[in-house]
Amino acid sequence: MPELPEVETIRRQLSERIPGRTITRFDVLDPRLTAPDDPEAVAAEVVGQRIESVERRGKYLLIRLSGGETLAAHLRMTGRLHWRAGPPAEGERFVRAVIDLDDGATLTFGDQRRFGRAWIIPAGTDEAGYWRGRVGLEPLTKAFTADELGRLMDGRRIVIKAALLNQALVAGIGNMYADEALFQARVHPERPAGSLSRSEHVRLHRAVRDRLRAAIDAGGASIDTYRDGLGNKGEMQNLLRVHLHAGEPCPRCRQIIRKTRVAQRGTYWCPRCQPRFGGSA
Repeated sequence: MPELPEVETIRRQLSERIPGRTITRFDVLDPRLTAPDDPEAVAAEVVGQRIESVERRGKYLLIRLSGGETLAAHLRMTGRLHWRAGPPAEGERFVRAVIDLDDGATLTFGDQRRFGRAWIIPAGTDEAGYWRGRVGLEPLTKAFTADELGRLMDGRRIVIKAALLNQALVAGIGNMYADEALFQARVHPERPAGSLSRSEHVRLHRAVRDRLRAAIDAGGASIDTYRDGLGNKGEMQNLLRVHLHAGEPCPRCRQIIRKTRVAQRGTYWCPRCQPRFGGSA
């Protein structure tokens, strides 16, 4: 599933190419993409509008339009947004929608499993209220500090990995980067979130930001279906330290990496570097 680094990679690529362009056609080939909204109604909202900017909120991509509306998209598990200078590739599979721009370029929304969604956020929407309870603090902003991370975790009995995956607390972190950050911070994924010490908050805060930035620099991770906004693979999959490395030696201590299920997700950790009951590894 595309997480914050993958969506941010696409945002940056589209930001260099589509602002200032006018949408001339929005052809929804799969009505499920805009459900429950009618595809023709969504198309009518965006056709003829100029693209002002491309932004991101958590794992959501936001295309700001000249009329004040926003075309929002969530890629979910297998969604892709692919920009081309011309028409889509002939015979391209899993295309759910095509956006034509006034310079001849196209933007296709592909989605093998059809879980991705696109919809309109109306002009004048109070976005602070719109995202409240749905998308929490952005981990790469100045507002995300070690103290704020500690405040978010304080008193929570759920395991720390589940807390990191809770999009209403911290935005954009998914399974892969939660594993990587917890390993770097030397925190066991099943520790109660409220049990972390101040020093562990500092380490985890630093690790979250470091791993997300590294992944953005690498263009995201192409483990399964992810491709960036130009159709290319990312490189972060080659830099993962524990995620997907069960049965291999830990890159830090050479203990064998284990895999279990935490928060209903496949989870990877080192039993020596990430002691279950805290303390120094």
